[in-house]
Amino acid sequence: MEIIDLRHFGAAELRPLLMEEARLWAQRMSWDYSGSAEMILRYLDSKILPGYTAVEDGRVVGYSFFVYEGSKGVVGDMFTSAQSNHGLGERLLNHVAETLQNSPGIHRIEAQLLLHDSGSTVAAFVRRGFRRFPRLFMSLPLRPVPGFRAPEIKGFSLRPWAEQDFQPGANVIMQAYAGHVDSEINDQYRSTAGSLRFLNNIVRFPGCGTFDPASSFTAIHTATRTMVGMLLCSRVREDVGHVTQVCLLPEYRNRGLARAMIAACLRSLLERKFTELSLTVTQANHNAVSLYERLGFHTRRIFDAFVWEG
Repeated sequence: MEIIDLRHFGAAELRPLLMEEARLWAQRMSWDYSGSAEMILRYLDSKILPGYTAVEDGRVVGYSFFVYEGSKGVVGDMFTSAQSNHGLGERLLNHVAETLQNSPGIHRIEAQLLLHDSGSTVAAFVRRGFRRFPRLFMSLPLRPVPGFRAPEIKGFSLRPWAEQDFQPGANVIMQAYAGHVDSEINDQYRSTAGSLRFLNNIVRFPGCGTFDPASSFTAIHTATRTMVGMLLCSRVREDVGHVTQVCLLPEYRNRGLARAMIAACLRSLLERKFTELSLTVTQANHNAVSLYERLGFHTRRIFDAFVWEG
């Protein structure tokens, strides 16, 4: 078994492995990963994606890649074939973590590997000083409900996400996550500029499905006409939605706004014959987990987020 720089290989060598990975995304999370897989394959052919491959008898049986974002490194993915040796994923992640920790100017590393069960990738990260944050992948089967309506909240209105919402949305995200565990996992939430980059990635790029404006809403305080919260949803399969962001300013929580935004999202999806809605939430965010459970979401998988700061 050899571990070789990912940039020595192109799409032709990695395609069978990524198609195997796409089948696992469909099985475990009901996601159509083919679009993401094709995007990765295009990057592979352009030789600009840093990472490692595991090669056995001339065949690529595993890979992992990462990206640099200023002084931060982000582990993008890791996957090994079902036919590969046990422990291969740990070897790949060891190479990735070591490379990033020894890259000049890198002071922070983030990793969220949704495809891998909680605990399965701990060794490679924790031994290098990473902090671990268990997260839940939750889903809700969608069934038609006659006369279903989103509840109305006095003094507030919901409207679809619009192009002019980026800047106020970034401000809401930064304030909503101040001192919150999720700002430890994703440091983009700590600044307006970072939150704006996050929104651009979610809305304008297909990394986490295709943004679905019809099921994405902002909560507006009627008297001041200011945004106080948002729910963003993407389409991850033709009939499956995924909530990519839901947040409220702290002073407007516990008023039913989160429930109202989720209900509005559900109504839009149901009207278009979607069959499932999923989301991810940090396990330590007990209030959010409790709300989702009351709404009928169930935990389908638990995975880990990891963070290193040096």
